[in-house]
Amino acid sequence: MTHQKNEKGSYVSRGGVKLEGVLDAFGLNPDGLVCLDVGASTGGFTDCLLQRGAERVYAVDVGYGQLAWSLRNDSRVIVMERQNARHPLGIEELISFAVADVSFISLRLVLPSIIETLAPGGSILALVKPQFEAGRKEVGRGGVVKSPVARANAIGSVALWAIENGLRILGVRESPLTGPKGNHEYFLLLQKP
Repeated sequence: MTHQKNEKGSYVSRGGVKLEGVLDAFGLNPDGLVCLDVGASTGGFTDCLLQRGAERVYAVDVGYGQLAWSLRNDSRVIVMERQNARHPLGIEELISFAVADVSFISLRLVLPSIIETLAPGGSILALVKPQFEAGRKEVGRGGVVKSPVARANAIGSVALWAIENGLRILGVRESPLTGPKGNHEYFLLLQKP
């Protein structure tokens, strides 16, 4: 794993490099799929999905004006800004593959709206950021979770929530890049039965 702030490869942001690495590690292929990117921000995940052949990507973010211009103008991208993923997303077609990279909120709060849009057999690749899943006492200076036990507990809490809400756990992988402050992050692969 590396921490390279300016490493974005051929994507609009370094998120594309993170997703590319984990797609390869899990052997996932979004080619021809209708996808959902929750927490799209600049659009690194969206960009990676499109470069890997996604038919269409719903790019959801609570913010406004962050999505890269090239993606905003791509006909395969449905821009859904100012959309809080804690609430139903209002997407009328079923999603085959969803990705999530959210900050300042637990994944457990946005997964219900993702599950609601997902087709049976559809998958979710969720980026677990321990600093937003662990208790305050586990988060050190600068928002970094240093304890491997606290990081494992953060992954476990999201995984347990997923199981309790009917999802299958297909795997977990550490992100190929750390977060901007050096936090270790983990991708959790989930499937709706």
